[in-house]
Amino acid sequence: MPYVKGRIVHDADSHLMELPGCLDPWFDPKLRDAFHALPAYRRKLGEPGWTDEILRLREDPAFRAGEENDLLLRKNYQALGAFRQDDRARAVGLLGFASQLVFTTFCLGNFGLDEGPDLDLAYAAAQAHNRMMTAFCAADRRLLATAYVPLADFARAAKTAREALELGAKALLVPSRCPTGHSPSHIGFDPVWATAQEAGVPILFHVGGEEKLNPAYFENGRPRVKDFHGGEENFTSVSFMAIPTSVMQTLAALIIDGVMDRFPRLKFGAIELGAAWLPGWMRFMDSAHTAFYKNEERLHRLSAPPSEIVARQLRVTPYPHEDAGWIIAQSGEGICLFSSDYPHVEGGRNPLKRFDDSLVRASSAAIDGFYRENFIDLMGEGLAADLRRPARRAAA
Repeated sequence: MPYVKGRIVHDADSHLMELPGCLDPWFDPKLRDAFHALPAYRRKLGEPGWTDEILRLREDPAFRAGEENDLLLRKNYQALGAFRQDDRARAVGLLGFASQLVFTTFCLGNFGLDEGPDLDLAYAAAQAHNRMMTAFCAADRRLLATAYVPLADFARAAKTAREALELGAKALLVPSRCPTGHSPSHIGFDPVWATAQEAGVPILFHVGGEEKLNPAYFENGRPRVKDFHGGEENFTSVSFMAIPTSVMQTLAALIIDGVMDRFPRLKFGAIELGAAWLPGWMRFMDSAHTAFYKNEERLHRLSAPPSEIVARQLRVTPYPHEDAGWIIAQSGEGICLFSSDYPHVEGGRNPLKRFDDSLVRASSAAIDGFYRENFIDLMGEGLAADLRRPARRAAA
C-alpha cells in the first residue's frame, strides 16, 4: 500500500546518499587524483570501510523484509533506495509520489571548489556530479535529476548547463551564495538562463549552497553545541538562522537587476531553505522598490513590483515544522510546494500529516497548489505531461 493514497502529490525534495567512490566513474581521469586529495572530499565521503555494515544490511533478507512497513522510519543510508537505483525505483512506487526531484547529499556546495583558484577542478566535479545524478535517476521516469552549474565563470557555466540538459537533467541547481567577483545577476550568465528557459526547466537553489554563518558566532565562551546528528557538520539553532540569507539576497538581485523580466518564462525554486522568511522578504523588496524608485532607472524597467514577480516566477518549500498554512495565507497560493526530504532525517516520519495539519484552514485551491499544481508550474517541460496529473491512487 503506498504512503500517498487518493491524491496526487509531487515531491520537490529528495536525496541520493552517496557512497565512497561514487563520482569516480564519472570524473575526468586527469583530475581524479587531485579531487581525492581535497580535504573537503575526504571529510564528506571518507575512506572505504565505513559502509561495510550498510552494504551488509542491504543484503540481509530479514532487513529487506521490513522495507515496506518501515519505509519512512528508516533514514539516511538505511532507507530503501538511498543509494541503489533499483531500490529507489521501488521506493518511489511505495511512497506513491507522482514524481520526485532528486538532489545530492554530499556534493552540495561542490566541495567548496567554486570559491577556489582551480576552476578546472570545480567544473570537473560539477560535470561528474551531473553524470552521476542523471545516471541514477534513469532508473525511473518519476525520478527527476538535478544538475549543478557553478557560477564562477560565464562561459563554463553556459557550457555546463547545456551539457547537463543533454544528459537528461530536469532542473539546474545553482549556488545561492554570491560568486567571487561578480553578482549572480551579471549579464554574463544570460546564456545560462536562456538555455534553461528554452528547455522549459527551472533554476533551483538548495540548502548547502548558501553562505555559511560566520564561525565566530560559535565562540560564545561556552561548550560548543552539537547539531541534531551529534556532530558539528549540520545546523544548530543559531546557524539555522543564516540558511535563507543568501537566497534572499541572490533572488533580490535577480529580480531587481531584471533577470526574471528578461526571462519571464523561467521559473526558480528555493528548496529546503524554509519559507517562513518569504512573506516579510516579499514586502521588504516592495519597500526597497518604493524607497529607491525615484533614483534607480532599473526599478523603472521592472514589469511589476518585486512581490508580483515572485508570485509569477518563484516557488518555495516550507520546512515541515513551519506553519505552511500561515505562509501561504501571507504570500499567496501559487508559491509553496510539498517536500519530503526523503530519506533524510529532517523530513520526519510523516511529512504529509505535518503539512496537512498546517493546512486545515487553507482553501482547496491552495492545498491543490501546494501538493501538485505549483510543482507542475515550476517544473515545466522538466516534468513529462503524463506524470503531471496521473490517475489518482485509490484510497485504502
